[in-house]
Amino acid sequence: MAKSLEALGMIEVKGFTVLVEATDAMLKAANVDLVLSRSICSGKYMVMVKGEVGAVEASVAAGVGAGNFSVIDSFVIPNLHESVFPAIAGASKVETLEALGILESFSVAALIEGADAAAKTAAVQLIEIRLAMALGGKAFVTLTGDVAAVQAAIDAGAAVVGQKGMLVNKVVIPRPRPELLSEMI
Repeated sequence: MAKSLEALGMIEVKGFTVLVEATDAMLKAANVDLVLSRSICSGKYMVMVKGEVGAVEASVAAGVGAGNFSVIDSFVIPNLHESVFPAIAGASKVETLEALGILESFSVAALIEGADAAAKTAAVQLIEIRLAMALGGKAFVTLTGDVAAVQAAIDAGAAVVGQKGMLVNKVVIPRPRPELLSEMI
């Protein structure tokens, strides 16, 4: 069984002043650790916290309350899959691609939820979670594994992202060219 964090929470907001106010509210509301608080593209920002499930839920609720109408998206994920953080950091090492799956979202928060669902659904390896930097506010995850596993993972992730109305696109490439790994991913 994969190791997991107790819970990860995040809010995505429009505007720097809202980011600061929401981050402060989140950290005051509960005993959580600040993972990051930063810009994800021009005018969009995110704050991410981790900790015990109840604390993260209270923290995210406080951030959403402080952010009010400027909140784009938010989540609390209990038992985050262990491969999500390395994929966000770009630290996943893939020697060869099997099938390639790509899931793209209009929201960073929805994409992280989708990536977690994908990783929990099938035996796939997350390659990278790209969080909106130079992507016009969008985000995507790439993953690899056998074709059936990649299809199941992408479908599960797309269902989560699609429920929020944030799905841009999804694709499964059964036999990708090796250049994709070295030049694009």
